[in-house]
Amino acid sequence: MNNKTSSTIVLGVAGSIAAYKAAELVSQLRQRGHTIFVAMTSCAHNFITPMTLQTLSRHPVLQNLSQEEAQENQGWHPGHIELADRADLLLIAPATASIIARLAHGFADDAVSAVALATRAPLLIAPAMNGKMWEHPATQKNVLTLRERGAGFIGPSAGLLACGYEGIGRLIDISAIMTQAEALLKNNSLPQ
Repeated sequence: MNNKTSSTIVLGVAGSIAAYKAAELVSQLRQRGHTIFVAMTSCAHNFITPMTLQTLSRHPVLQNLSQEEAQENQGWHPGHIELADRADLLLIAPATASIIARLAHGFADDAVSAVALATRAPLLIAPAMNGKMWEHPATQKNVLTLRERGAGFIGPSAGLLACGYEGIGRLIDISAIMTQAEALLKNNSLPQ
């Protein structure tokens, strides 16, 4: 991490109904002085527009690897590599079962997973999905794999889920995500 008071956070947004909460997360992190860049999966576009996140972050949103351009200066670096290099923290919120699986298996077929594979910044993941999906052995194995590689997880929390079920799988409160992200940036270490 840099020795500056504000940090550069790359927020990865995956295709969950909780994606709308990314707007609040971007806004609050910016208000606290952090520089925020956003990368989205193609499914995330179904829940929140890139324009919303671009307006709140004040930076272009990385959406599509096949059409990416370098951020801001339009230089020769691919956008996902530039964001990976800039990041003091990669925060993925919300993280679906799909993005967790892609990260665990090293795929880089979308903007979020490509940044994740290229960065050396700490990774903090805030899951949001159906409780059965969260508890599925495949998801739990993927979580364990990512934890063993040093990724941190915050949440999910329990409650009424968008699918109508009651259980674990909700995106944890934005304030808890912010607190964990800032603690990680300050201490440069992930929770066990």
